[in-house]
Amino acid sequence: MRQIILDTETTGLSWERGNRVVEIGCVEFVERRPTGRTYHQYIKPDCDFEAGAQEVTGLSLEILADKPPFEQIVDEFLAFIEGAEVIIHNAAFDVGFLDNELSRCGPQYGKLRDRVTIEDSLLLARQRFPGQRNSLDALCKRLGVDNSHRQLHGALLDAQLLGEVYIGLTSGQEEIGFGDPGAAAARLEHANFQIDTSAPRPRVIVLPAELAAHEARLEKLRKKAGKCIWDLAMPPVEVAQAVEA
Repeated sequence: MRQIILDTETTGLSWERGNRVVEIGCVEFVERRPTGRTYHQYIKPDCDFEAGAQEVTGLSLEILADKPPFEQIVDEFLAFIEGAEVIIHNAAFDVGFLDNELSRCGPQYGKLRDRVTIEDSLLLARQRFPGQRNSLDALCKRLGVDNSHRQLHGALLDAQLLGEVYIGLTSGQEEIGFGDPGAAAARLEHANFQIDTSAPRPRVIVLPAELAAHEARLEKLRKKAGKCIWDLAMPPVEVAQAVEA
């Protein structure tokens, strides 16, 4: 599977107000591993930066004066991402800007989703860490991704960081082979299980203090995330009764 981790920088927060894309950064992954191929392009806009945008990106109209406009790089950009699954953090923002740029180049370019499928890593993060901050910086810290060199927002650097964050967000059974039926079959073929079904089943005795500590931990999760998956298996009232017993 071919994936492209993508990020953009813009002159402001809204393409509807005339803001434009000034930088695109892409990192290619194949089978969830970086290939070393990247796409990085600065773009000359035909508008000024909104207040604060220059400070965030470190870019200016002077820096971008000799860069090509979007219509000169659109074909190269689309060729790089064509047919891939594109991973974007807060995809609605970047896709809105890129669709606007494509429309400026002519109706023949259509929309981004005509050429690629899109996965929003922000939605993935909210599902995994409900009720928590899920900015790129927050996810880097939570998932152990080193972003100490990120002093400014830069499209290629942010795409590289997002690639590491995305792997951390989506790592699971497929990372240890469970997602590969062939690998699973190979493990079972070589496994030699000897189970004595007549042996008594072990009994685990949980002390009241341990149950109380467990319930206290669950209560913290409920307050922080608004829900606790454990409650689906054992409602809080049953846990409380077990603790009192």
